[in-house]
Parts: sequence; structure tokens; C-alpha cells
Amino acid sequence: MAETYHHEPPYTIGVICGSISASSINRRLARALIKLAPDDLQCSFIEIDQLDLYDHDRDGDYPPEALELKRQIREADGILIVTPEYNRSVPGALKNAIDWASRPYGENALSRKPVGIIGTSPGAIGTAVGQQHLKTIMSFCNAPLMNEIEAYVQYQEGLVDDDDNITVESTKEFLATYMRALDDFVRRVLTVVPKPDGSTAAG
Repeated sequence: MAETYHHEPPYTIGVICGSISASSINRRLARALIKLAPDDLQCSFIEIDQLDLYDHDRDGDYPPEALELKRQIREADGILIVTPEYNRSVPGALKNAIDWASRPYGENALSRKPVGIIGTSPGAIGTAVGQQHLKTIMSFCNAPLMNEIEAYVQYQEGLVDDDDNITVESTKEFLATYMRALDDFVRRVLTVVPKPDGSTAAG
């Protein structure tokens, strides 16, 4: 039987915010989600704001920032993407990070990496269309996606307080359930996804 990635918890989760804005409501949501995570998950941010625009000509000479991005993704047990929706799609900064992480061919850091996707927006559909586009991209990157709970959060002023707490009890309970589901999903994926022969990391 092929060796899998499974190990006992805690599991490390790399949190990527799709917005690079300092005042991003999705970064506020991400910080709140980290506080709601079960003890089995150890969450930390993977920053994407220092990346140059992806350039195929640099596949043979990756910049240090892109190498660090790939290292952090590879070392994480799972990834949580918290993203806004721009023009019914994903932010350019997020797509750029995915391009760096998945290139060059044969060195895709996202392959076989369990991924959860969530986002918030003031609009009534709460990033639903952007998330679907992102799921298409991540599927092509061979990343197992958590679909058991879909989370499209409509943001309202005061939803997250200054201490990164969710102030609406029903939303807080839902998001805590989402994080528990992410814990279960990462555990299942790590149990069944085989490591590539001779490799200790995905991609």
C-alpha cells in the first residue's frame, strides 16, 4: 500500500487572504476564522503581497518570494483561502500567487493539498461566483477541495469586532462549524492521498 501524508494532529493550515488591502474585510474574517479553529488546527497566514507578477521567463530562476510561497504551501497540511470577489472572479493578486505556486510544470506546490475556500462581501451572494471560478482553477491544480460546507458570508459593518470576534451568534456558530469541517476534511485527505514515489511533499 502506498504511503500517505497522514500524521496525528495538530494539522498546520496556511491561510491565504485573496486581498492585499490593509483594510480588507476578508483579512478580518480570516483572523476571526483562526480564532474559531478547533485545537487540532494550527493556522498561520501565508502572505502574497510581495510577489512580482508571474513571468514564464523566470521559471528557471524563481525569485525568493515565490520560492518562500511554495515552501510554506508545501509544509502546510492544508490551505484555507479567504477571498473577496472582483468582477465575478478572483482578485488578481490571488491568481498571481496561484500561478507562482503551481509553476513551473512538474513543481506544483498545490497538487494533492487539501483546500478550503470561503469569502465575504457586502453583496447578497457573498463571493459565490468568485468562489466557483476559484474552484475551477484549484481543481486544475489538482488540489482536493472541501465542498461539504459552502460559505458565502454577507458582510455587514460590525460583523467582526476589533478583537477579531464574530459578533453575530448564528454566524459565529456557522463559521465554527465550517472550521471543524475543514479539520475533518484535512484529516480525511491526509489519510487517503498517497505521496508521490520518493517524495515527502505534494507537487
